[in-house]
Amino acid sequence: MLEDIIEILEEGNVVALTGAGISTSSGIPDFRSEDGLYKEYGYELFSYEFFKNHPDIFYEYIKKEFPKMYKANYNMSHKLLAELEEMGYLLGVITQNIDDLHNKAGSRNVIELHGNATHFYCEECERKYSFPKEYICSCGGLIRPDIVFFGEPVNDIDRVFELLDKAETLLVMGTSLQVYPASNFPVYVKERGGILIIVNREETQYDNFADFVLHMNVEEFSKKVLKYFEEEFD
Repeated sequence: MLEDIIEILEEGNVVALTGAGISTSSGIPDFRSEDGLYKEYGYELFSYEFFKNHPDIFYEYIKKEFPKMYKANYNMSHKLLAELEEMGYLLGVITQNIDDLHNKAGSRNVIELHGNATHFYCEECERKYSFPKEYICSCGGLIRPDIVFFGEPVNDIDRVFELLDKAETLLVMGTSLQVYPASNFPVYVKERGGILIIVNREETQYDNFADFVLHMNVEEFSKKVLKYFEEEFD
């Protein structure tokens, strides 16, 4: 099956959809696993309503967790997608992650559906910050991370569908496909006659819908695929 997937990737016009499972090998926890962030902090912490009402508690969380993302290095999966883009096979990456690792790995066309945790801004005056020590701006406004909370629309949805319209293959990596609207992207591509490849450790609701499914660690998959391309172009 891996050989078949590689052949499809070589045909080009591939778009990647990535989730938290692509970054766990970099030491960044996911959300839904037994060791995930929801288990430790609960769902409500990640809603905009909670942030607005309890910015002090939310900032306690990000002061503990965000530096882990900032220190994390990209892994083989991020490198693979950057290399596939460089070779002209990959049109771009749509990611649900906020960790900036696709950019660190060298991917150029990255759509960050849920924002980027390395950026902050004031909701009132829109002044930009790196990592603020306090959550109140000098203008009195609330400083928030440039991420999408529960209850807010995702970023760049028009760009997403422009990219998906060009895709002949959607390569899903490290996401359970449970969060809307990303959960609809596989259906969109398949209805247009595209190929759906899912690489995820756990089962997803679209496994029976996909052309190829690999239940394995995404970094192991990426190592094997990257090795093939590096040997081919060596």
